[in-house]
Amino acid sequence: MNVKLNRRGFLKTAALASFAARPLWADYVASETSTLMFAGTQTGPQSKGIYAYHWDAVEGDLKLMGLAVESDNPTFLAVAPDASHLYAANEIEHFSGAGSGAVSAFSIDRAKGRLTLINEVSATGSGTCNVAVDHTGHAVFCANYTGGSAASFHADASGALSQAVSHFQYHGHGPDAARQEGPHAHRVTVSPDNRFLLVNDLGLDCIHVYQLNAATAALTPNNPPQWNATPGSGPRALRFHPNGKWAYCVHEMGSAVEVLHWNTEKGVLTSVQRLSLVPVDYTGQKAASEVVLDRKGTFVYVANRFYDGITSFQVNPEDGTLTKIARTTCGGKVPRHIALDPTERWLLVANQESDNIAVIRRDVRTGHLADTARSFARIKPQCLVFV
Repeated sequence: MNVKLNRRGFLKTAALASFAARPLWADYVASETSTLMFAGTQTGPQSKGIYAYHWDAVEGDLKLMGLAVESDNPTFLAVAPDASHLYAANEIEHFSGAGSGAVSAFSIDRAKGRLTLINEVSATGSGTCNVAVDHTGHAVFCANYTGGSAASFHADASGALSQAVSHFQYHGHGPDAARQEGPHAHRVTVSPDNRFLLVNDLGLDCIHVYQLNAATAALTPNNPPQWNATPGSGPRALRFHPNGKWAYCVHEMGSAVEVLHWNTEKGVLTSVQRLSLVPVDYTGQKAASEVVLDRKGTFVYVANRFYDGITSFQVNPEDGTLTKIARTTCGGKVPRHIALDPTERWLLVANQESDNIAVIRRDVRTGHLADTARSFARIKPQCLVFV
C-alpha cells in the first residue's frame, strides 16, 4: 500500500521502525530484571480482578502486592510493546445492556503494582476469553468464545481503545455436538511480521487468517481464509517460534500439539507433525490449554488440564518438529495458563481448580522441569504476565 508523506504516514513509518528493532515473537517480552507480575482471575466472592505480585527470580518467590485493579472476570491479559499499558479480556456475557463481553485498557504503575482504567469497550461478542496487542501497540484484538466471533480495535497514544474497527461473526459447527455446537473463537495471535492476525476457532476446527492494517487495526480475510484442523480437535492456543517460520497449535479437545509451518508471504499454515499429550489408552477427561517457548526457541512446554501436567519438548532446529522430553507436575489442578519468568529459570502455572500459582524450577540448558513446585494461593488464577 502506498503511503503519502503526511502525519498519518509519518506515524505509521515511525511505528514500523520501532517494531523492526524488536524481537520476532508476538508477545511482550519482559527484561530479566523485571520483578512485577500481574495475575488475571475468574472473579467472584473471593476474587475481585487483577492482582499484582513482586517476583523474586533468585528464590522463585511471589509476594502479593495487592489488588492491582477491580475488574469483571479479566481472564486473559496482554501487555503493550512499551509496557505502558495492559489490556484485559473481560469474559462476561453482558456489557452495557447488550449481549457482549468487554475489553479493558489500563495504564501501568510499575512502582506501586497498580492498574488504572483508561476505558472499556464492547467486545462485540459474549464470553470474551482472549486479547492480544500488535507489535506497534496500536491494534488490539479479542476472541469471543460464547459469541463465536473476533474483533479488532485501534489504541491511541494514551492506550485508549476505539470501538470495534473490524468484527467477524463465524457460523457453522464441528462434529462434537456438545462442545462444537457452534463457533468458539479462543485465541487471537499476531504474526511475527505484524502483517496477519490468526484466530483459533475451537468450535469450527480451524484457524481463521486475516491481513492486518496496523495503522488502522482493520482486518481483511486472507486468501485462503483459514487453516483446517482434524475434525474434533478443538484448536485453542497458538504460539509462534522466534524464527517466525513455525507455529505450535494446542488442540484442547484432542489434547495434542501440532507443529505448523508458516508461509510468511502468503499467510498459509501447513501441518508437519502432531503429537498426543496423553497415553494411547487414556480414556479420562482431558483438555489441553496453553503452550510457551523459551526465547531461543529450543524448548516447548504444553499444559494439559484434568490429565494434569506439563509436557516438555525439544525443538528440532531444522524443521521445528518436537521430541518429547518428559511429562512433569503442574503443581495443582486444571492448569489454565503457563508462563516462563523473564530469566527463564522458572515456569509459572495458573492452576484454576486448586486455586494456586505454582512455580517450577527450569534448567535453561537442558529444558528439564523440576518434579516439585512451590505453591502460592490465588483464587481462580487464569493468566500470568510479567512487565
